[in-house]
Amino acid sequence: MSDPLPTFEDVRAAAARLAGRVVRTPVLRHRLLDERAGATVLVKPEPLQRTGSFKLRGATNAALLLSPAARRGGIVTHSSGNHGQGCAAAAHMLGMRATIAMPSDAPAIKVEATRRWGAEIIAYDRHGVDREALAETLAAERGATIIPPFDHPHVIAGQGTVALELIEDAAAIGLALDAFAVCTGGGGLTAGCVLALEALAPQAEAFAVEPEGWDDTRRSLEAGRRVAVEIPGSGLCDALLSKQPGALTFPINHRHLAGGAVVTEAEVFHAMRFAFEHLKIVAEPGGAVALAAVLAGKVAAKGGVIGVVISGGNADPAVFARALAA
Repeated sequence: MSDPLPTFEDVRAAAARLAGRVVRTPVLRHRLLDERAGATVLVKPEPLQRTGSFKLRGATNAALLLSPAARRGGIVTHSSGNHGQGCAAAAHMLGMRATIAMPSDAPAIKVEATRRWGAEIIAYDRHGVDREALAETLAAERGATIIPPFDHPHVIAGQGTVALELIEDAAAIGLALDAFAVCTGGGGLTAGCVLALEALAPQAEAFAVEPEGWDDTRRSLEAGRRVAVEIPGSGLCDALLSKQPGALTFPINHRHLAGGAVVTEAEVFHAMRFAFEHLKIVAEPGGAVALAAVLAGKVAAKGGVIGVVISGGNADPAVFARALAA
């Protein structure tokens, strides 16, 4: 990987670049959540983002940094849904073409939402096709630029604005983070948030939260190097199905993360229902894992302040119904 590691200054610059283009999501609190956690819990609800996910931040930041010539060629990416929708929305915003390779088993709600932004959808077999190679082929055919889901400095910097906003809004009400829990797939959101935490809240212990069977970041942190999961878990948390941390994201995450937490499907469903009933937020399974870890006591800051990211809300209706009925 030849790209340089992004810095906090890149996150700060991304925040200025994205102002007015993405939603500055609020900080949510609830008395019952504080009681359950034994801490002051500050929730960052990215389901309220324009595309229902934090992914719009990184995609838009990367798209804005393309040269005029690159913009004329359009963009290509591969995604199970949220990043694809973010790229499609960013391309629509800037008048560019977007081609999104999506697994054939991606949730229909995410496929249709991506198509509504005007993107071309290319379906592929998640288990039989090399998605990176497919994206490279599509980009070559179209003269387009690839914006990958997580392992790109401009994408990482854009995602870091999630934690930057949370830290700033916490300070505005006189609070400082002692802990931070974030949903982790390839590690782009986590890495961007780590950059903000290192600069503005170095005292906060940060934890990567992953679904059971997809804990490649936790295993990599313990091994001190990137390792891949060999027997993956279920596909419930489709937004987080990365088998190995990124070549750019892992060095950033390794130097700051206090550890990783793993949550079960039952814990994810409980968090989705809690978010709906008490925070009035629809959280998709992958978006709910950090909240699940806090509710299950797997990430704690007893007596302190903990920041929690709900990263997305593009839940398949049938899956959401299962969560409410669980």
